[in-house]
Amino acid sequence: MTAMKQEAWEWLKAIIIGLLIIAIIRSFLITNYAVSGYSMEPTLRNSDKVLVSKISYKIGEIDRLDVLVFHSDDNEDFVKRVIGIPGDLVMYKDDTLFINNKRVEEPYLQSYDAYRNPEDRLTENFTLETITGAVRIPADSYFVLGDNRRQSLDSRYFQFVNKEDVVGKVVARYWPLESATINFSGENPE
Repeated sequence: MTAMKQEAWEWLKAIIIGLLIIAIIRSFLITNYAVSGYSMEPTLRNSDKVLVSKISYKIGEIDRLDVLVFHSDDNEDFVKRVIGIPGDLVMYKDDTLFINNKRVEEPYLQSYDAYRNPEDRLTENFTLETITGAVRIPADSYFVLGDNRRQSLDSRYFQFVNKEDVVGKVVARYWPLESATINFSGENPE
């Protein structure tokens, strides 16, 4: 083999190995998504690009207030925030979230005027039972809401997300660069 053919063969092997590594990473570890819509504002905005860890929930548990991606059907995936996990009792009263009868702070909502103005509701009052008919969240199911409660198609409409439909946890926003973050708790929502 000539030196030029040897060099071409080495480059071809490197490219093939690189593509295989990328395919394995995207299939089993991490993938990227583009946010479509306004249901997670201000945490995530339309056209934001995020990284989703597919392995997070294979080795760990889904926690309250995680931001995750799940399959809504064969053609569409949603990104929402986990509000309730299996066994939880969920209620909203006067724009305040109660889980298992304890008040839960939602710092990711604090940039909304409605959050600060008691006459202007961000989230309507409800109990889990009035929305789903269930008193508590069933096993292997999650109750999710968009951060933009007024413009979110979420568990208030389609009830629970099954664990088997969860793609993974949103671990980073990488685009736009000036908004890149790994913080989805809402401590600095703007």
